[in-house]
Amino acid sequence: MKFYRADKLKFDPRHQLSRIFVEGFYEWLKHFSKDKDKLTEAFAHIFMLSYFYVAAKGEVVAAMAACTQGFSPIRLERKEFVRTLGFIRGNFAHYMLRRHMIRNSYPFTLSKRTGSIEFVATSPDFRNLGIAHDLLDFVMEKNTYTSYVLEVADTNQTAFRLYEKLGFKEIKRVNAPNPKRNGVNFFMYMRRQMEGRD
Repeated sequence: MKFYRADKLKFDPRHQLSRIFVEGFYEWLKHFSKDKDKLTEAFAHIFMLSYFYVAAKGEVVAAMAACTQGFSPIRLERKEFVRTLGFIRGNFAHYMLRRHMIRNSYPFTLSKRTGSIEFVATSPDFRNLGIAHDLLDFVMEKNTYTSYVLEVADTNQTAFRLYEKLGFKEIKRVNAPNPKRNGVNFFMYMRRQMEGRD
């Protein structure tokens, strides 16, 4: 397994990133369509590759993660959602995603020396092999931030345990809107301070 910034790959990984994204976040994305192939096509355009990192075996992407300075690493094209999901669902998806994904999702101010980690997901074929752990290690070593923050839902205990192993500590909790409908009670915000970086 090798690790790369996604824009340095010799192939276009967007379709594979989209497939991993859909598999990882299907419980939320299925409101737009229950067809995973259609969702994969709809989301393939969103990834700004210079902010994404991947674990890859040859030309097969096994896992992904993004790192920015607190801004969203995706772009949303209404016409692509309409083309793939239809006029009503496409516009609904575009509206909801802009509302929930194109924003500063942190309930605190990030310094210029703090990186935010987003969109961590592993292909179902490569789960439970420690790949996400190694990929996040790679991301944090390749960037020069003095600390990193991330958000995780309280129901995602697998991710929470992974982040704890990587040295992240919980710093804040925020109640989730509509917990019964969304299946999430609260979001945890976690931080890792990088030793030896001033």
